[in-house]
Amino acid sequence: MRKLKNSELDRLSVEGFKEVKKTPLIIILDNIRSLNNIGSVFRTSDAFLVEKIYLCGITATPPHKDIHKTALGSTDTVAWEYVEDTLTLVENLKAEGVKVVSIEQAENATMLNNFTPNTQTTYALVFGNEVKGVAQKVVSASDLVVEIPQYGTKHSLNISVSCGVVVWDLFSKLSKN
Repeated sequence: MRKLKNSELDRLSVEGFKEVKKTPLIIILDNIRSLNNIGSVFRTSDAFLVEKIYLCGITATPPHKDIHKTALGSTDTVAWEYVEDTLTLVENLKAEGVKVVSIEQAENATMLNNFTPNTQTTYALVFGNEVKGVAQKVVSASDLVVEIPQYGTKHSLNISVSCGVVVWDLFSKLSKN
């Protein structure tokens, strides 16, 4: 088996990315502190054709060298917007018919492996602060909470890892239908 060269990967151009049909997923970053985490979420969003990223509260915005370092140019492909207040954004998206899903550990959360997305629905996935998680008022306003099952001694994942796990899972489930 031979590793493929970058030139053999048949990647979309920036223009091609902007024109291709997107996965019906929106990412909301609720007060993310780490610029590297933000860049990593952009890169994951590019890989799985996410519709848009909303950067909220203290979450930094491009252009920034530390975001760029991990985003590797995906800030130029994935649509994004800064919105100061996450709760206002959640309420506006819900009014537009978007189903808002907080990724959090909460009472009555649905485990990710048990969640089946509807292919006719656009989902906004809320990922929270590295220390405090998704703000309680945002969790309360969400249509549902999805939790990533974890079986070891630690019960938290880095936000960029959480995003990768959830987006891949939903992308693969939505692609089957």
